Amino acid sequence: MDKIKPAADRSSILTPEPLLLRPAEAARFLAISPRKLWELTNCREVPAVRIGRALRYPTEDLRAWVAARRTGRS
Repeated sequence: MDKIKPAADRSSILTPEPLLLRPAEAARFLAISPRKLWELTNCREVPAVRIGRALRYPTEDLRAWVAARRTGRS
């Protein structure tokens, strides 16, 4: 008899990375506290996008911001 193949596990399906992160997600992404993220945002040190009243953080900009800080360019 033929063996029945199990259905694909949901965890094996790759989901695309979101373009924008909410503040709590961005803080986890950067491994800092939400309070520190807010301070950096208020000083306009970290890149953020405002959409209406919502504040979001672009993942690509956050990656570039971290890379720039690692190399000492910013």
